[in-house]
Amino acid sequence: MAETRPDRSRDAAFAWIAAIATLATILVANFAPARGPVPPPTVASPAEDPGCREWTDSCRVCTRGADGVHCSTPGFACQREALRCTGR
Repeated sequence: MAETRPDRSRDAAFAWIAAIATLATILVANFAPARGPVPPPTVASPAEDPGCREWTDSCRVCTRGADGVHCSTPGFACQREALRCTGR
């Protein structure tokens, strides 16, 4: 009866190929140049707009007064949205 042995050299070759492919992916991800600079936002945030007196993100409301900016406390199940000015 003939004894069958697994081909260990083929398994080793596959392991080396997988290791090299993984290393190449990591190197490309770390050293490839970025696609370009991120453009600056064209619209200022309501918090940065001195003309906006009140703004919200649907979780908390912030108001700008003579003594600074004051914001409410958000609820525990809050789902934030984009900031929008609600009072000028």
